Amino acid sequence: MKVQDITDIDGFFKAVDACRGRVELVTEEGDRLNLKSKLSQYIFMAGIFSNGDLPELEIIACEKADADRLLDFVVKSAE
Repeated sequence: MKVQDITDIDGFFKAVDACRGRVELVTEEGDRLNLKSKLSQYIFMAGIFSNGDLPELEIIACEKADADRLLDFVVKSAE
């Protein structure tokens, strides 16, 4: 799924941490970062704060329930 304009980064990572399966961020270069890894989360945060904006992100959740959880978070945070 592609998402953008995530303003509640802490809430997003809490939703990711609540997922049971693997959740990956696909970088512009095509690399996949495991977002359940705290190191990957820190790298993600450093990238956001280094350039000041949050581009469209491609997130892959391996479990359907996890994809639904993340989609629900994104929809609720957009309201």
